[in-house]
Amino acid sequence: MRMVGRKSGILLHISSLPCEFGIGDLGSCAYAFVDFLNETKQHYWQVLPVNPTDSLSQHSPYSSHSAFAGNVLFISPQLLSKDGFLTDQDVGEILSSSSRHIDYVTVVSYKSGLYDKAYNHFKNDPGAYKKSFNQFREENAFWLNDYALFVAIKKKFNEEIWTSWPEDFKKRGSDVLQKFTVEHEDEITKITFLQYLFFRQWEQLKAYCQSKNVSLIGDVAIYMHLDSVDVWTNPRNYQLDDNYCPTVVSGVPPDAFSDVGQRWGNPVYDWEELRREKFSWWIQRLELNFHLFDVVRIDHFRGMVQYWEIPENEQTAINGKWRDVPTVDFFRELEKYFARPLPIIAEDLGHITEDVHEVMRQFGFPGMKVLLFAFENNLIDHPYLPHNYDSYSVVYTGTHDNNTVLGWFENKASEHELNNMQTYLKKVVLSESVCWDLIRLAFSSPARLAIISMQDILGLGAEARMNTPATISGNWMWRLGKEMLSPKVIRELKAVTVDAHRA
Repeated sequence: MRMVGRKSGILLHISSLPCEFGIGDLGSCAYAFVDFLNETKQHYWQVLPVNPTDSLSQHSPYSSHSAFAGNVLFISPQLLSKDGFLTDQDVGEILSSSSRHIDYVTVVSYKSGLYDKAYNHFKNDPGAYKKSFNQFREENAFWLNDYALFVAIKKKFNEEIWTSWPEDFKKRGSDVLQKFTVEHEDEITKITFLQYLFFRQWEQLKAYCQSKNVSLIGDVAIYMHLDSVDVWTNPRNYQLDDNYCPTVVSGVPPDAFSDVGQRWGNPVYDWEELRREKFSWWIQRLELNFHLFDVVRIDHFRGMVQYWEIPENEQTAINGKWRDVPTVDFFRELEKYFARPLPIIAEDLGHITEDVHEVMRQFGFPGMKVLLFAFENNLIDHPYLPHNYDSYSVVYTGTHDNNTVLGWFENKASEHELNNMQTYLKKVVLSESVCWDLIRLAFSSPARLAIISMQDILGLGAEARMNTPATISGNWMWRLGKEMLSPKVIRELKAVTVDAHRA
């Protein structure tokens, strides 16, 4: 990743934008946020993965049934009306924009009805959009056709996992799939149309970001869910048995946070098969993400060097083992295709071995530093203390998996951590000042890029936390209020940015 000068930005997922339709989208609320970034001298907007989510995973953006498709819940009804796909009567009564949390059941029901109407308008009178729609289908056929087919078949079989489908569907029999495609042509076209709308609106937003000197940072989850179109269409890329069930699954070993480790349960890649195909699936995946975003963070980058392999029948991660990845071959193949330096940030949090750091140095990938972890031990050699950063780092107050700074300060931080923080900052830290104290610390650090979560800029507590790992409810729901982006917040953020020479 090429970083020029000292810059800063904000972490805020699309879903958290304060839109009028129950969930953040790619409409006017997104453009207003870009204006806010520009006015406060921020150069980066970081989001979480924008792939489809569902109720089975509590709408986690890190558990999707496609590595390529976009989340249609982010399609803006406002822009659909502007483009003639909906009328004002179609939109009807808007959902509340005042709630601080997303009601996914209501949002999905409301937007599904709107999308039915938008598709009917398009089908009956495509007008000037027919040509661009057909062009979109052609350019994205390598993933789009299978995705639309997968979603339609899942609907036919009541959303059951594809490994439980009838054999002809599970094994992608050409005759049965061709017959299904013909019989469900309208439904498949509608699924494709919604993807067209998502990517059309995203392209427009990205162009606006560029006009305001704002770069987009995206996020790529390293593993795919078993119940995904990617595993269904490319089972040879994963370590599966003859019934397409995983023989080994993903996770991380026991550590200071868990005596039994974490058993994530995703199928793990057959890296030798991927290498034989010159990593074509990964290249296609990253090519799409490099098109959507200016920079891409790879989640759990540790797994790109070595991954923890757990036998599928094990209930915990204890009895796993480390397996090597053909890392150098992989990234060299990427460099042949995309050229150096690759616009990648490595999520290198947790226990990271020297071989991972060596790969990051070799290929020029900046890593992450998180201030909420910096005060756990002594104040000399902890890698997340700013005096230990090299300039080629990205510093965060916290990530989407952390408590907010205020929530950490008031509820989770130990007395030892609080004493260390005050010693390091050389001041008494109060709840009303702790967020800006750590923001200033991040901004004044040697790291060329500082990213702050929107919740920390606003000084919000644990109620605004985005995700609590290892919990199954109450996550991915927080929403920003329009009134929160006040003139006072704008003045303070702009002043801190200018003072730290990040403007």
